[in-house]
Amino acid sequence: MAKGKKSGEPKGKKITLKMAKNALRLTVDGKRRLDLSNMEIATFPKCILKLADVDELDLSRNMLRKIPDSIHEFVNIRMLDLHSNQLENLPAAIGRLQNLVSLNLCNNRLTDVGLPSEVFLLRKLHSLNLGMNFLDTVPSSIGALKELRHLGIFNNNLTRLPESLHSLPNLESLNARCNPIPSDDKPPLDPIQRVECLYLVSESCLCEPCLRRLKEERQRMDGRIDDAPAKKRSMFTGLVTPNSVAQDEQATWR
Repeated sequence: MAKGKKSGEPKGKKITLKMAKNALRLTVDGKRRLDLSNMEIATFPKCILKLADVDELDLSRNMLRKIPDSIHEFVNIRMLDLHSNQLENLPAAIGRLQNLVSLNLCNNRLTDVGLPSEVFLLRKLHSLNLGMNFLDTVPSSIGALKELRHLGIFNNNLTRLPESLHSLPNLESLNARCNPIPSDDKPPLDPIQRVECLYLVSESCLCEPCLRRLKEERQRMDGRIDDAPAKKRSMFTGLVTPNSVAQDEQATWR
């Protein structure tokens, strides 16, 4: 009688080298992307190590529980997407991916113990998504990611934000929503919320209710500017900003 699989062994689709080669894509900017997302993969396919020269690796929306130390063989990788798996920890070897610009770990089962400090050695990292995990803290060593522009730490168990976030000179967006952080401990990184786009229109193009609402918003903004230090004040005379209450940057991460 043939031996069956152990009851605790994860089941999933087996990926062959041929399947992996067929999943290779060329991005609009000429990067080689290995897209194995949403393929019911339960174990890291060893065969893809033969394609370790790719620029981007997408293993999102699978059933992965573990990433092996051999991930460090993807020496040229710039984007690693592991969101929506079942990862409880990451290998320290991930810190050797020194060309990594984007790391998406959203919607996994990562805890403080499972998030290695080596993640914060990725000096070129621009985007880090740790949302929808089980983190109780964000290490102060995150302040070493001087190139970081976008940080997602939403839907965790955070009760405070590290002061080192203020030492990130290039940070453009921070999503820390849905954490049990006391409101008094949520100082804004910038007194004026930044938006990517600003549309200017003539007052005659607006209806009365919209114009009234925007003027009230303008008055509030002017008050905030007056309270700011003199060297940081800017002049916005003659401008109407209909989108001054804008959609939050990257409010929804994928």
